[in-house]
Amino acid sequence: MRVALDATPLSVATGGIRRYTEELARALAATFANDEYTLVSDQPFETDLELRRGGRPGFVGRRWWLYGVQREMSRLRSEVFHGTDFAVPYLPLRPSVMTLHDLSPWREEFAGATSARVRRRTPALLRLGLATMVITPSAVVRNAAILKFSLSPHVVVAIPEAASLASFRVPEGPAPPGKPYFLFAGTIEPRKNLPALVAAWRELRNEADLVVIGRLSPNAPIVNPEPGFQWLEGVPDSALAGWYAGAAAFVYPSIYEGFGLPVLEAMQCGSVVITSRDPAITETAGGAAVQVDAGDVGQLREAMRAALRPGFAGEWRERGRRRAAEFSWERTARATREVYAEAVRRFRR
Repeated sequence: MRVALDATPLSVATGGIRRYTEELARALAATFANDEYTLVSDQPFETDLELRRGGRPGFVGRRWWLYGVQREMSRLRSEVFHGTDFAVPYLPLRPSVMTLHDLSPWREEFAGATSARVRRRTPALLRLGLATMVITPSAVVRNAAILKFSLSPHVVVAIPEAASLASFRVPEGPAPPGKPYFLFAGTIEPRKNLPALVAAWRELRNEADLVVIGRLSPNAPIVNPEPGFQWLEGVPDSALAGWYAGAAAFVYPSIYEGFGLPVLEAMQCGSVVITSRDPAITETAGGAAVQVDAGDVGQLREAMRAALRPGFAGEWRERGRRRAAEFSWERTARATREVYAEAVRRFRR
């Protein structure tokens, strides 16, 4: 099978959709050596993936999705298009698969200017049936998408993601000495609930620092620097594993998620995870994380305080490692490849 993968998420340096696109593409190529996977986009992108890359035929904006992508797929002889970021071609000349990561673009309290195009375009693509099949990262998002966009349950498949085994593992040797710290990692945007995390940490600042790693979104909340609080941007995955493993706890009090991949990454690195009771995170964590109400700063603070107590970490670290081991990108790739085959069958009917 020849598959064209939308590489547009690789045009940004970091982020969950970039990680999804890279890890899925890498796993597909490794698992299905007889297939041909090509990265296509009208945007320039950087990646270390050793995959074939499509050309840039000069179509931009609506013209790429209307004409350019189909012309490029004809040139490449691609059979299926996988839209890894809420989009598929506007002309149904070939089967296509869309990954719908979450429904945050349609929640006004979280939607920013960068999601405006998704908010306008994606519902039309779904309701017109231009996506032959739809992938979601969790059953929670699958059920919500079926209801919101009036989709047939037969065309929507929940396929969980995974933490990369190559990038995220428990480092060898003891943790470096130093003051304990709590860690947050992820794109900094309103739904991540960072102000609540900072407020909870302030009463513990004499006992532990707070480290925040992530790219600022255009509508990111303003968090002013203060003693004990450190914000880092552009930390590579090779270094991020060490930050996960060395933390007193990884704290992820997100208000809304489609999957919560950093939760699994932290677990795989041996970190205690404190997170919210968001339904998708609850599905992903599977009982292996300490969960609190996202809006309750007091609950969050007490969970963080508990993580600093001697003897608290051992059980939670072991639960997390076992939970993370239940996921793998190879399994994700195999399930995704089945969706491609089903898209081809449905398109030919």
